[in-house]
Amino acid sequence: MKFVAPEQAPEQAEIIRNTPFWPDVDLSEFRSMMRTDGTVTQPRLKQVALSAISEVNAELYEFRRRQQMLGYASLAEVPAEQLDGKSERIQHYFNAVYCWARAMLNERYQDYDATASGVKRGEELAEASGDLWR
Repeated sequence: MKFVAPEQAPEQAEIIRNTPFWPDVDLSEFRSMMRTDGTVTQPRLKQVALSAISEVNAELYEFRRRQQMLGYASLAEVPAEQLDGKSERIQHYFNAVYCWARAMLNERYQDYDATASGVKRGEELAEASGDLWR
């Protein structure tokens, strides 16, 4: 059996500036949290993250509008429980963006390996994508 090491993720940090209400997204944090190695290039990851951010922001449009009408300029200002010193709402936001982006990556990268093990891995990724979309 031959061992193939996964490609290392790039060292440079890249922050995606979000709209004023929502927090910025750190792609290196995404890579770490969602176990995304260097086989996903930085430009590809950025494109997927931008799509995920846009989709999540659209889904939360009414929530954002209500909060702004109440006088909150950003999600960080909205009252929330604190978990590990961070707003629970911000943690939920990042979870939504990360899962959306990871689901898109899983769907697009599952066909890398056409061997039997690659097909099995593709099926596992498709199942994981379904879980992430929920």
